[in-house]
Amino acid sequence: MTETKRIYLDYAATAPMLDAARKACAEGFEHWANPSSPHADGRAAQAMLENARRRFSDALGWDGDVIFTSGASEAIRIALTRSKPVIQYISPVEHDVVLRFAQNARAIPVDSNGLVVPANLNHLLKSVDETAMVAIQSVNNETGVIQDLDALAKVVRDRGCYLLADCSQSIGKMPLPDADLIVVAGHKFGGPPGVGALLVRDLRLLEADGGQEQGYRSGTQNLPYIMGMTAALETPANWAGRASELRQHLDDAIRKEGGSVIADKAPRIATIASYHMPGVAANTQLIKFDMAGFSVSAGSACSSGTLKTSHVLEAMGTDPQIAREVIRVSIGRDTSRAHIYAFIDKWKSIFAESRRS
Repeated sequence: MTETKRIYLDYAATAPMLDAARKACAEGFEHWANPSSPHADGRAAQAMLENARRRFSDALGWDGDVIFTSGASEAIRIALTRSKPVIQYISPVEHDVVLRFAQNARAIPVDSNGLVVPANLNHLLKSVDETAMVAIQSVNNETGVIQDLDALAKVVRDRGCYLLADCSQSIGKMPLPDADLIVVAGHKFGGPPGVGALLVRDLRLLEADGGQEQGYRSGTQNLPYIMGMTAALETPANWAGRASELRQHLDDAIRKEGGSVIADKAPRIATIASYHMPGVAANTQLIKFDMAGFSVSAGSACSSGTLKTSHVLEAMGTDPQIAREVIRVSIGRDTSRAHIYAFIDKWKSIFAESRRS
């Protein structure tokens, strides 16, 4: 019996490693010395590390500092727990990790599409007497909604505050925002898991507390994975137009069949979308899709194993019943029309079955 090949539509959780990243990792494994060691082997590893750092910055067009981390979560922890501004403002649709590390943060309201309105943020920051750190993601990991970070960054700067942008879902797909701190996750764009970076405009914004990465991070740098992440970032992303076409076709089909698209009035990245199937619990959908060979999710991969309603949809004011019936589909380099057509057919089948019963 031939096993049916699965269709992977969960790229927002993690993307498969690119061949260029695998090759770069393999090269890094051949140079296993500690970059902090003073001997010739260590100096050679340090030179490779700094070469990767320069290439990484060049690929992003970043002229600030780069702190390599074990992933986006560590980058967020450093940004939120080691930044000098004591007051923090956090949008309520941020990734779970941001909400976890935020220290007595004040919430920034969002509208029904999950967008931070610049005028509302300006009004909120008017009352701030001290310098504050403002955390707003570039692209929501559940809905794909794109924040207007250009406008929001101007508000933050005009109020004498600093902007932290979680760009885990937009790096390699969109230009960098004008932020003071930017979070990168390597496994979201074809690099290996377990590596990321914190881009820092001015290191004086952070308190140093480590032994590596100019004193801002503790732990031996993962040179092979850093090289793999850098190679993935340098690989051209020439599939954005195809992703946009596929997502639009999926949106149209879901609406036509009686479902709805979450935040469909907002600007959304082409690679992420959330869909509501009326009357069918998200967990039921996930089980049925999984049994049929489709990998999709309900909300963030970090919280999809729980039964909690999505905090993102809750912050948007989504009806709790609807929120419990929403799944996320995310598109990547290898997604084809055939994959999307097959998913639509299965979505229709699950929905029709639920109505019959």
